[in-house]
Amino acid sequence: MSDQILAKVRKLLAKAEDPACTPAEAEAFTAKAADLIAKYGVDRALLAAREPGTDLVGDRVVVLHPPYALDKAGLLAGVAGALRCRSVRRRDGDAWAMHLFGFDSDLERAELLYTSLLVQAAHGMAAAPVPPWENAAAFRRSWLAGFSAAIAGRLHQAEASAAAAAGTSTDLVLVDRSHRVEARVSEIYPRLRTAGRRRLAGGGMRQGYVAGTRADLGGVSSIAE
Repeated sequence: MSDQILAKVRKLLAKAEDPACTPAEAEAFTAKAADLIAKYGVDRALLAAREPGTDLVGDRVVVLHPPYALDKAGLLAGVAGALRCRSVRRRDGDAWAMHLFGFDSDLERAELLYTSLLVQAAHGMAAAPVPPWENAAAFRRSWLAGFSAAIAGRLHQAEASAAAAAGTSTDLVLVDRSHRVEARVSEIYPRLRTAGRRRLAGGGMRQGYVAGTRADLGGVSSIAE
């Protein structure tokens, strides 16, 4: 990102990461941060269509450590997918790893957002009271699933709004970028299977979803065989 946009986004995310941030304040930060992130992504895509060397298809691996490694993977997959990246989940020793594919600018956006959202989720889970009849780990897994679902939905909406504001020709550019990312995934992983839907027993999904609707923004992944 440009230094100016990066500074603005980081400032908004830092405010949202503060445990003292109220829900109302987080909601105010959310709209601005999401707009900045989405508009930047469309601007970079249009620039790359004119000057291909300015934004190339790349990949990177993010290792996810316990606790809740699979649940963190769900959050990262949701963020990456909304920002037009593809993710492949795979084992990495005792941990999980997400192999992300996308244009460099989109990968940068995804990692920046995921890092901040993970901090916000940690604060939210710590503050959410676990009912005495619930298993704490199960409750927090479902909380994080709800949080991730809300975040992914909001990001998809912000991206769609930014693309619409840029004009109808933008759709063709973004579709072409998606095809090129898919081609890179197929090249590296010619045999993929879709991850099955996880069944979570905890009752924290609604609380997590509400927290996700308030988080500052600034799915199903694939599994390697």
